[in-house]
Amino acid sequence: MERSQWGTRAGFIMAAVGSAIGLGNIWRFPYVAYENGGGAFFIPYLFALLTAGIPILILEFTIGHKYRGSAPLSFFRMGGKKAEWLGWWAVLVSFVISVYYAVIIAWAMRYTIFAFNQAWGEDTQAFLFGDFLQLGDVPGQTGDIVWGIFIPLVLVWAITLGILLAGVKKGIEAANRIFIPTLIVIFIIIVIRAVTLDGAMTGLNAFFEPNFDAIMDPSVWVAAYGHIFFSLSVAFAIMITYSSYLPKKSDITNNAFITGLANSSFELLAGIGVFAVLGFMAVQSDVPVSEVATAGVGLAFVVFPQIINEFPGFNGLFGVLFFLSLTLAGLTSLMSITETYVAAIAEKFGTSRRKAVAFGGGFAALLSILFATQGGLYFLDLADYYINQFGVAAVGLVEVIMVVWILRKADNLKDHANAISDIPLAGWWKFSLGVITPIVLGYMMFGLLRLNILKEFDNDTGNYEGYSDMFTLFGGVSVAAGALILGILFSLGKWHKSHAEFEEEK
Repeated sequence: MERSQWGTRAGFIMAAVGSAIGLGNIWRFPYVAYENGGGAFFIPYLFALLTAGIPILILEFTIGHKYRGSAPLSFFRMGGKKAEWLGWWAVLVSFVISVYYAVIIAWAMRYTIFAFNQAWGEDTQAFLFGDFLQLGDVPGQTGDIVWGIFIPLVLVWAITLGILLAGVKKGIEAANRIFIPTLIVIFIIIVIRAVTLDGAMTGLNAFFEPNFDAIMDPSVWVAAYGHIFFSLSVAFAIMITYSSYLPKKSDITNNAFITGLANSSFELLAGIGVFAVLGFMAVQSDVPVSEVATAGVGLAFVVFPQIINEFPGFNGLFGVLFFLSLTLAGLTSLMSITETYVAAIAEKFGTSRRKAVAFGGGFAALLSILFATQGGLYFLDLADYYINQFGVAAVGLVEVIMVVWILRKADNLKDHANAISDIPLAGWWKFSLGVITPIVLGYMMFGLLRLNILKEFDNDTGNYEGYSDMFTLFGGVSVAAGALILGILFSLGKWHKSHAEFEEEK
């Protein structure tokens, strides 16, 4: 069966960069850097990029390119049934993330419209949780569907699945050729406007001022590795799937360096834009930057609308550009996340791409309606916490141990990459994957488990955010555990005959 391919190398790189650039680049990285040493944070950040981020990108690019399949098929071809389950685990983690990630994009899409006339009013926090989300009082209860979220959610899935139906070259590549340049131009405009605001330098000084004492703290290094790991879309099954569509003669290491550095460049741009604007707000409110600096949903949907209200001019234009950038960044990531299970379903069961999109994407779209209810934010918060903390990091840890130490494939993969790449892989690559990455990810996992055990002293229930035992079990723990269990079960079935046989290139 002839495999789909990217039309050009630039098309693949834009798709990979589009996957890496997501909401986290805009609303997470600036705050992580600020909280962990400011300008000094870039030392552990760069070190983490070169010893974990890019090495794992090279690993996943090489696996996909060499074994010519989705993550489950590539792991099956590399190590048989004892490795296939890992690919399905990664795919199912991506599936869960796509279900709630689409809803956040729907929020951004709706806020793009609100921005025209600042429809969120003066009290942006009350608007978000009350008027917009219509958030219920009891976590774990769904309540009614919130139509103001449901309608843009339908549009998000229609765009995403429509692009995937068009295929790799005419769909994903063509969309990223439009979305990524548009996103970059929009954000450059945002940054130019932001740095000309009164107080912008106050924010930028807070962002870049180095605290070299901080980098002596091991937790800062763990934060750098953690952010690089989540930022680059590794261990999501995405990069393996995307690289499987590359032509046989493709420069693996160059592609990985370009993708990693492009993602980091956008993060730096985002940091400049976000903190210039936060500096403006701090000066307007006559408070230190630390009082207005935040991350995540609070930054995007509470603080930024407050800032837009205070703008000296062109409020609507700035607001539209900001929320449009969130929407585009989200869509490029959602496309890649959804492609992981579309490709896996098509290959495992030998179905057409159209059927795989309809079944996999359609099922995800139906499940995402849960997050468009009055209790949706609680479900989103819990699922995101457990699948990110105990899904993505765990998959990455098991992946490097499986490939380097159990299957002993590092040298084989290195030879494959070196045969087609300009930048040769040396000992640093294998050492990074076999030693540095497992130690850091293992330490992260141990820290997360210890933190969750200690939380029993912080609230009445001992659960994340004090949620009830039943809600935590079914809304969080079962989601993370279910991805692993279902991954193992999926691996028990036979591959469709068109993919079962594969002769590994020597």
